[in-house]
Amino acid sequence: MAAARDDMQAHCGHGTANEHAPDQRDQRVSANGSPMPEASARDPVCGMTVKRDVPYQASYAGAQYFFCSSACKQRFEADPTRYVEEQSESAPDEGEAASGTTYTCPMHPEIRQDRPGTCPKCGMALEPVMPSLEDDQNPELAAFRHRFWWTLPLTVAVVLLAMLGDRLGVLEPATQSWLELALSAPVVLWAGFPIYARCLQSFRNRSPNMWTLIGLGTGAAFMYSVAATVSPELFPRTFVMHGRIAVYFEAAAVIISLTLLGQIFELRARSQTSAAIKSLLGLAPKTARRLNPDGSEDDIPLTHVHVGDLLRIRPGEKVPTDGAVTEGASAIDESMITGEPLPVSKRVGDHVIGATINTSGSLVMRSEKVGAQTVLSQIVQMVAQAQRSKAPMQRMADRVAGVFVVVVVAIALLTFFAWGVFGPEPSWVFGLVNAVAVLIIACPCALGLATPMSIMVASGNGATKGILFRDAAAIEHFRKVDTLIVDKTGTLTEGRPSFERAFGVDPFDETEVLRLAASLDQGSEHPLAATLVSAARERGLAVAKAQEFASDTGMGVRGRVDGYQLVLGNTALMHQDQIKVEALAAQADTLRQQGASVMYLAVDRKLAGVLAVSDPVKTSTPEALATLRQTGVRVVMATGDGVVTARAVAGRLGIDEFHGEVKPADKLALVEKLQAEGRVVAMAGDGINDAPALAKADVGVAMGTGTDVAMHSAQMTLVKGDLRGIARARELSEATIANMRQNLGFAFVYNALGIPLAAGLLYPFTGWLLSPMIAALAMSLSSVSVISNALRLRRRVA
Repeated sequence: MAAARDDMQAHCGHGTANEHAPDQRDQRVSANGSPMPEASARDPVCGMTVKRDVPYQASYAGAQYFFCSSACKQRFEADPTRYVEEQSESAPDEGEAASGTTYTCPMHPEIRQDRPGTCPKCGMALEPVMPSLEDDQNPELAAFRHRFWWTLPLTVAVVLLAMLGDRLGVLEPATQSWLELALSAPVVLWAGFPIYARCLQSFRNRSPNMWTLIGLGTGAAFMYSVAATVSPELFPRTFVMHGRIAVYFEAAAVIISLTLLGQIFELRARSQTSAAIKSLLGLAPKTARRLNPDGSEDDIPLTHVHVGDLLRIRPGEKVPTDGAVTEGASAIDESMITGEPLPVSKRVGDHVIGATINTSGSLVMRSEKVGAQTVLSQIVQMVAQAQRSKAPMQRMADRVAGVFVVVVVAIALLTFFAWGVFGPEPSWVFGLVNAVAVLIIACPCALGLATPMSIMVASGNGATKGILFRDAAAIEHFRKVDTLIVDKTGTLTEGRPSFERAFGVDPFDETEVLRLAASLDQGSEHPLAATLVSAARERGLAVAKAQEFASDTGMGVRGRVDGYQLVLGNTALMHQDQIKVEALAAQADTLRQQGASVMYLAVDRKLAGVLAVSDPVKTSTPEALATLRQTGVRVVMATGDGVVTARAVAGRLGIDEFHGEVKPADKLALVEKLQAEGRVVAMAGDGINDAPALAKADVGVAMGTGTDVAMHSAQMTLVKGDLRGIARARELSEATIANMRQNLGFAFVYNALGIPLAAGLLYPFTGWLLSPMIAALAMSLSSVSVISNALRLRRRVA
């Protein structure tokens, strides 16, 4: 086992941090904190990381620059001074460069830079590639929350005034318009400032997105309303309603407030993507107890531990770093790293892994690997790299937003000039009003709600069934899964040892064998001993007091009970005491083939019985696997347990493909291998050792009964740990995708019908024009249709 762990450490060792700081202006930092190789550079226009062998290159002031596309190269050549200066101003200072913090976009992981900011493609806030436990609250989340709550009363006030002001007749029409302007201006101009900044950025980067639509829609509504308030005489009398030109300050304010609220929810959800790495970082102890050459002992920070230091590990403490035992004996709980359900006995010379837990006894170890070289650090690196290497699925609305906004703006401009040149007097006023109507009716409310509403309702429905999705991509992608990799311990099985059965040799029966073994094990702190004692007490057996108790670490225990001299342990202990076990060899082999751990009991140096402790299969597992096979899903089991145990469990559950004695890196490699074969892979697991594979899989499925790290690394969590939830999740995924497509259809149908009317195409035949008020009403109806359709998902999935 130790050799296998060393192999894993050697396999993961390629991720150790490079100690050399970057010294080139276009050099960037990789996910593990080391500089990117010289083969990569940064596009000075869009900030994207590109290879130096790209065909798009340019020279300026004696330096060579590299670009992601010909468009970026042309923009640079048109004004190279601007981009060189921007790059110089954005370069980190010495302290920042030393820290090695790299920021990336969760939607476009190819975007990387050494400072916070927004993505030049989608406008989302960049986040650190490698978060730390010392990270403060997201500053953007705090800013959005501040803007939202401070302006929400103004939004409510302007909506109430717009709805009730005309009916109450307390204010003059012109006074009401000015009051609405005063109330809405802080909302639009101050609270909405980040929205308009990203809207302008989308134009500057030639990357239209949802911010473009929101900025144009709210900006058009607000500017039109300002013009109608300041210069109402410019507008035709046909647009006078209730004694004034209709204004839409409330529409602009509400859209801004709802956008800020949506960003608050999104940023909160996005913060959970780094929770897995933070949980892993939190596993490592903060201090270590070092033995000094003079015999004294000191508690020192973990960062002060060096290779070769002697460290003491007391019962209940975490192993501070990777190393070897030099003194003492104990049992170490390594389940959080290796996935093995039972603690492993450790003696002098055995290897121990940092962050594992010493369950009993005191150990002295010599540190061999510290910092980024430890197994835990390598797992952290694998999780981070797997998360960032996935290509996030682009939402349907985003895929069409670029084309949509270009078409809408083009129609609005065409409307303005067509009315201005060919329309009746005042032609340019008509052109302005109709162009504004086009932009308002094309406001992205329905388009923006089309997918989030479906995701919101589907997430709520799934939660009532014990299915928690982390993000929309998991819901969208899950219907495509055709291969499921499952961990054994805690996923297919209960994840905790339990007494299975015992065999006795005359005159000892099964009950007496269990009673004697439990009596002897009362003096042991090993989890297997606790299992036997608990089983005996559950059966009402009279457990006696053990005398002359002694432990043979790694083999078993000895003692005297009721006058009998007892020995309880494995085959090696029996052979050491020259106790023959052939009488029960067949039963022991059968138990092992069933996946059980076997212990022999000898009474007065003669074999008395054999006991088995196993991890039982969950009662829901066979039904879940049968359902998955019926849907055409290929099931593969990968476990850290031995091959014999893996074969036994796989045979019992009818799983044809299984892999035993696999480590975290092996599970990650298995996911990558299946993905390379064209498979859409889901990984189901519950332990820290599953975290890299959960993050790399197309959809990671965590058991809610497992560790927090597994749940944070996965895109979906089964709260009850019931694999039957996977089949339900597939059904919900299919229904959600269909609903999202319907919502997008509703949104575009409203625009397809409303935009021509707003542009005035029917005016020559009917004399009809669509005022911005009617456009706003149509926009609201489209949103209501989308929301109503999304609510139908509440009735899906039994």
